Amino acid sequence: MTWLFAQVQTYTLEECILIALEKNISIKQSELDVEGASIDKQDAIGAFLPRVNAQSQHIWNNGLSQNITNGLIENLTTQFSSFGGNLGVTLFNGKQNINQLSRANLNLIARQYQLDNIKDDISLFVANAYLQVMFNREINSVQKYQLELLKEDLIRTQQRIDAGVLTQADIYEIEANMAAQEQAVVQAENNYRLSRISLAQLLLITDYENFDIAQEDLDIPFSEILNKTPNEIYGKALTLRNDIKLGVTNIEIAEKDIDLAKGALLPSLTAFYNYNTRISYSDRFVETGNLIEAPIGVVKQSGDLVITQFPERSVTGPLSFATQFGQNDGQSYGLALNIPIFNGLSTRNNIKRRKLNLMRSENQLEQTKLDLENTINQAFNNAEGAFKFYEASVKTLFARSEAFDIAKERFAAGVLNSFDYIQAQQRYQIAASDIVRAKFDYIFKLKVLEFYFGLEL
Repeated sequence: MTWLFAQVQTYTLEECILIALEKNISIKQSELDVEGASIDKQDAIGAFLPRVNAQSQHIWNNGLSQNITNGLIENLTTQFSSFGGNLGVTLFNGKQNINQLSRANLNLIARQYQLDNIKDDISLFVANAYLQVMFNREINSVQKYQLELLKEDLIRTQQRIDAGVLTQADIYEIEANMAAQEQAVVQAENNYRLSRISLAQLLLITDYENFDIAQEDLDIPFSEILNKTPNEIYGKALTLRNDIKLGVTNIEIAEKDIDLAKGALLPSLTAFYNYNTRISYSDRFVETGNLIEAPIGVVKQSGDLVITQFPERSVTGPLSFATQFGQNDGQSYGLALNIPIFNGLSTRNNIKRRKLNLMRSENQLEQTKLDLENTINQAFNNAEGAFKFYEASVKTLFARSEAFDIAKERFAAGVLNSFDYIQAQQRYQIAASDIVRAKFDYIFKLKVLEFYFGLEL
């Protein structure tokens, strides 16, 4: 069976971030927004180019219609084809094309900032999930180590009971403590597994059982970031954060939208050229060069017929396609000026709406800055407090370790009962777990602070 040969695949933090940036659905959606903005830019560029169109049609007429060969209205069945083309060029339209291209460029930049901002957030989410796996793995190791110590204590206690140094009652406390520790190991293993599943889901990896992070020793990092003030970090973040850049660009887009709306108040001038021709498939009358006589009336006084001469015509087929194409064509060209005078106040109201959008964008940027400043102040205080808590945890662990060593010696000498020994051991276990928790809490909060300062995770 294939699962027997499956190997656990381990990933570093850098690899996890790269996988998330490649596979995350939100990032893919934002990449589509960038691509859409790029298409909009191509549209804006295309607006500067001439508009060229061609058309053709083939028509059958039955009944009373104009014979295009002689211009007469006749009852007949005819068919003809028409072909045409037109070209139009915008010479001036209130700078609409120029403003639209500028807006398209700004929108493309904004969508890229949005994409980069999502990537930043995803990277931070992955780093947090990765550190959570590391934390749970280390807690799991601590709990298993504590269980091994209890097993050794159980063996030594049984030996002392057999030697008559301790009573049977002394072993019950250790057995109860070991049972509780076994529960703690199960809980730690479950937390470790759940955190790996959460990270794998964030990376869209479905093989949870064979997914794990690399074995890395994560020491407490030295960072100068805590020597900075929150205002210094905030000032640096204002120049680096993509959400701030996005807010600034959105204001520029709103300003350009106002220019576009105002452009609708100005005249527009276009140049045009049209060409068309027709091809008839009907028979035609052709003069033979001979004259024929025919009466057209009678002289009233004498009764003599009035005779006139008509050119003789014969029926022949239509002219060739090429001949008709050139003979029946027509052209038109000129300039078209459109001057907006009144359109129910819609243009001016549109300008007002665009100004409201500008104010919304300005307010949004201001709110983003306030949120960023508040977040950085909280992150700074959290990192500073986490470091102090870690330092206190180191001291606590040292003291609990020393106290536990003394308790082990006294318990071995038979001068300390099992209850007090278990109490000393449990305090040591709590201190060992607390320092792991304090370590990873500080590292993550430090990474968040460095992240806002522009340092890599």
